[in-house]
Amino acid sequence: MIYDFDKPVNRKGTNCVKHDLCKAVFGTEDIIPMWVADMDFETPDFIVEAVKKRANHPVYGYHFRGDEYFNAIIGWLKRRHQWEVQREWISFTPGIVCGFNMAVMALTEPGDKIVIQTPVYHPFHNAVTDHGRELVCNPLCRTENNYIIDFELFEQQIQTAKLFILCNPHNPLGRCWTREELAKMGEICNRYGVIVVSDEIHSDMMLRGRMHIPFATVNEVCMQNSITFNAPSKTFNMAGLSTSNAIIVNEELRKKFTSFVSAAGIDLGNIFGTVAAEAAYTYGDEWLDQCMRYVADNIDYVADFLHANLPKVRFVKPEASYLMWLDFSAYGSDDEIWERLVNKAHVGLNRGREFGKEGECHYRMNLACQRSVVEKAMQNLKEEFAL
Repeated sequence: MIYDFDKPVNRKGTNCVKHDLCKAVFGTEDIIPMWVADMDFETPDFIVEAVKKRANHPVYGYHFRGDEYFNAIIGWLKRRHQWEVQREWISFTPGIVCGFNMAVMALTEPGDKIVIQTPVYHPFHNAVTDHGRELVCNPLCRTENNYIIDFELFEQQIQTAKLFILCNPHNPLGRCWTREELAKMGEICNRYGVIVVSDEIHSDMMLRGRMHIPFATVNEVCMQNSITFNAPSKTFNMAGLSTSNAIIVNEELRKKFTSFVSAAGIDLGNIFGTVAAEAAYTYGDEWLDQCMRYVADNIDYVADFLHANLPKVRFVKPEASYLMWLDFSAYGSDDEIWERLVNKAHVGLNRGREFGKEGECHYRMNLACQRSVVEKAMQNLKEEFAL
């Protein structure tokens, strides 16, 4: 491998959420932080060098996103996802969470119902309730080896909704929706006039040869009735540069969204995010392929370790991204498990109930870190929970 993902990186003292806020979140600094969804790997050298080169120019004034920026995005989506995107479909948002909040405000009114599929990334919940819309949860159903959609309930709920926020691939479950599942969701939403907002921030991080299917590529119905959000932030560990894209094929829908974003004054972006995104999408293929092989090996290691040492911890191996969703419900109440994880095992995970009531006694583990960290965390869990 060209890149060394075993190399330790000290992130403490950089105002890093994952490492420098452990005391505030867990009540102790004696914790292995495996919670916030960013990587503990170095941001790729070609991104760092591009930012440094631009930083060497002594003026950081107003800028615009030029042809190189858009061509990099278009080339990446064609190479990685077989999606041929036109430049005019792409607009800027300073982060995907900001983007789907803007979509909620631009495309719905207070009191409107918005459907999400729980357990799901907690900002999905906030994007609905913070703006006075009504949250409708469509719980995903656990089978022996996967999570599936209750389509009967989904259709009942969509009939009275205005918007559906899709997580594709799903966070925290790591589910990659099939073309058939996406088409069925798209057809139901279109039938009842419900717009689909597809958060595809984890879409570049496929595991073990799986392919991501962008919602808008499924068919013409899905293409014309959706907004897709993607970004280099998770993929290349550059979330702090606040740069993401909204891709909207339907011209009328695009005008509604971009007009709202422009009126809010948040469409300018920043110089370094633009430069970094351009470099990521131009030079990032090999780095990402190697990174995801390393992450997949981490996931396999944890899966094998749990089977051998902690068989009461249930999980479904993710199909995408670097997150594992672990079910500790065999060990007691949520508060009891949290106490043991934090104060006995000293492993800091995301608490599942933040993702919806279905997340009770579940925890999200971030495996985009050095193998030595993974091994230490798993040994700590074994010493505490294998008693």
